[in-house]
Amino acid sequence: MRMLVVQYISIVVVSGLMFYVFSKYRDGHLEWGDVLFWEALLLVMLVLSCFPVEISLEVKRILGISRGLDALFVVAIGLAYLMIFRVYLAVDRAEREITELTRKIAIELEEINERLRNMEEKL
Repeated sequence: MRMLVVQYISIVVVSGLMFYVFSKYRDGHLEWGDVLFWEALLLVMLVLSCFPVEISLEVKRILGISRGLDALFVVAIGLAYLMIFRVYLAVDRAEREITELTRKIAIELEEINERLRNMEEKL
């Protein structure tokens, strides 16, 4: 099997991204679950880079799509939707936490203001 230049480039790029993800974990920017997710995705990309024709033909056979490249695009679009959904859930969770914290701060601020007014009335 003869590899193309683009395969070598993709192997180098994906390997660099794998090291980058580990460095982000080491620096504390990523949690272990995120590292596992990204490393698994990058590992799949690395395998796809090494065996693009064989994998696309197998995916084509499994999905029953006429061309291998079309099959890979279908799988990639599905994975992209899963990743977008994951980001949506994270943003929604952050919004809910911000709303809850804002409510708690507003309630505590109102209680502090009431205590100050009571203290001023006593003086």
